[in-house]
Amino acid sequence: MPYQANEERYGTMKYNRTGKSGLLLPAISLGLWHNFGGVDTYENGRAMLRTAFDLGINHFDLANNYGPPPGSAEEMFGQMMKTDLAPYRDELIISSKAGYRMWPGPYGEWGSKKYLISSLDQSLKRMGLDYVDIFYSHRFDPNTPLEETMGALDQIVRQGKALYVGISSYTAEQSADAIAILNRLGTPLLIHQPSYSMFNRWVEDGLQDVLAQNGTGSIAFCPLAQGLLTSKYLKGIPAESRAAKETGALNENAVTEEKVAKIRLLHKIAEERGQSLAQMSLAWVLREGRVTSALIGASRPGQIVENVAALSNLDFSKEELAQIDDILS
Repeated sequence: MPYQANEERYGTMKYNRTGKSGLLLPAISLGLWHNFGGVDTYENGRAMLRTAFDLGINHFDLANNYGPPPGSAEEMFGQMMKTDLAPYRDELIISSKAGYRMWPGPYGEWGSKKYLISSLDQSLKRMGLDYVDIFYSHRFDPNTPLEETMGALDQIVRQGKALYVGISSYTAEQSADAIAILNRLGTPLLIHQPSYSMFNRWVEDGLQDVLAQNGTGSIAFCPLAQGLLTSKYLKGIPAESRAAKETGALNENAVTEEKVAKIRLLHKIAEERGQSLAQMSLAWVLREGRVTSALIGASRPGQIVENVAALSNLDFSKEELAQIDDILS
């Protein structure tokens, strides 16, 4: 039976303006970093993408190396476009990135014009798309002039292969330089994608100020700290968790007694707010409007439903924020 999207999908989702642009992003976006690759079950990934879109998540975030194996998440998403999402293309924000190793030799990673443009061409083929909505430089290249990397992003927009461009994991100073270069070229930097969570607050030390001053949006990846900021690890490491998987990005050694003690205290605050720890963690990232969207991952549809429910309570009292800061410090 052909997929028919929920007609009420835009009724409850919250959409935020991305910096000073005309682009609105859902407060919760779905990333395909894990659980959408060639080693994963296609039907589960399909169910998660359908669930997300039915809940108003119209932004799907990919990268050339997502899988495993690298490239397979884009292939999976390309199949979904054919079977389910093609009629809704103009409603979707699809992003991809390049920066990490994809093929052998000196042009298979980092930030050269050769690599970025070649990689995007490959991504478009895997997904069966004419363009992506956002294309990112996935990481800063210390050995390529920033002018070349940003010039490649500008060229990609002018070629019509992407509507907007972004950067990921650049420092505050690197971001300010990238913004200045792109402004001179006439292609504003739309968005920055940093890692940001209660356990990883580096963006508060200058980066958020740079983005705000320049009208650049932000989307936080790993807002749940690879699942640490959920109830999953309250009683040890579950067999299906990222820490237990060989292909998972969370190292088992990261689940320390000190971390678990903090997780339990945070979980108690979340319960008092009538939320799960995951919901409170997402609400915390989105507090004060400094983050445009929180980028979640998922291993099953129910997690997406739970995470979107975080939007029903985004407010924190001064006392709650102080309690959380005390725990984290």
